[in-house]
Amino acid sequence: MDRLFETLSVPAYLYKPILLLGWIVLIWTIGKVIKYQIGKTKLGNEIHYKAKKAVTFGSYAFFIIVLIVLYSSSLAGFTVALGVAGAGIAFALQEVIASFAGWLALLFGNFYKPGDRVQLGGIKGDVIDIGILRTTLMEIGQWVEGDLYNGRIVRVANSFVFKEPVFNYSNDFPFLWDEIKIPIRYGSDYEKARTIFYKVATEVTNDFSKEAISTWATMTSKYRVENAKTDVIVTLVANDNWIEFTIRYVVDYKRRRITKDQLFTGILNELKYTSDSVTLASATFEVTSLPTLSVNLKKD
Repeated sequence: MDRLFETLSVPAYLYKPILLLGWIVLIWTIGKVIKYQIGKTKLGNEIHYKAKKAVTFGSYAFFIIVLIVLYSSSLAGFTVALGVAGAGIAFALQEVIASFAGWLALLFGNFYKPGDRVQLGGIKGDVIDIGILRTTLMEIGQWVEGDLYNGRIVRVANSFVFKEPVFNYSNDFPFLWDEIKIPIRYGSDYEKARTIFYKVATEVTNDFSKEAISTWATMTSKYRVENAKTDVIVTLVANDNWIEFTIRYVVDYKRRRITKDQLFTGILNELKYTSDSVTLASATFEVTSLPTLSVNLKKD
């Protein structure tokens, strides 16, 4: 290779940069070809993602090895200079170092993985990529009601895992306990109302409840948690305005909105056949007294 450079009249100080550039192009090209071939296979999305990430990290590792081999003769002086400047570099790159440490924590700490629904601070979304420095989320919520995508892609520094709580909606237990409230007028048949609400909620969420039971059994063996109830629970309270029923149920974390729609639709359909024995309540105002009014009907 040195003879080729001498033949081409390339200055000696450019030998290593040219070799390094050639290796970069070669590593990048091979990585692209492998990723393209992986994309053509009929494997699942998760295997595709992991395989492509492995190729990316392997390319980085191979590049570092090439860099060390090419500049091995200069490493002694470089390490001395790096040691002298270490404190300044650590201070200037503290966020980068913390993000890299956060990436290592994500790899081995089981905080979340691609496909999980998480909340990092005030940002909620589905994890679509975990990079060395940042986690990429497809955001949900904000100006969109319910747990639906709003179209924004958010990148959060991995150092966040050391600073704030990480809420995971889907990791070990991919279900949520949710509830809706139904106000009923005083004088309604509240026992009949309770029966209707329990019947509708059980029909809508029965599949979720059965799946949650087996999943919760795994939770109790892994963590110190009690054997929670996953069946529908209907409770009531009486306040100044109406009787308020609360329907509590288990639902898949991705189906909260559609499940609420099914519950309210089913309840309203059932209430049509109660002959007004069960009536929904709404905010009303009762006038208890009026000031004395003087009306003059005399014509001028």
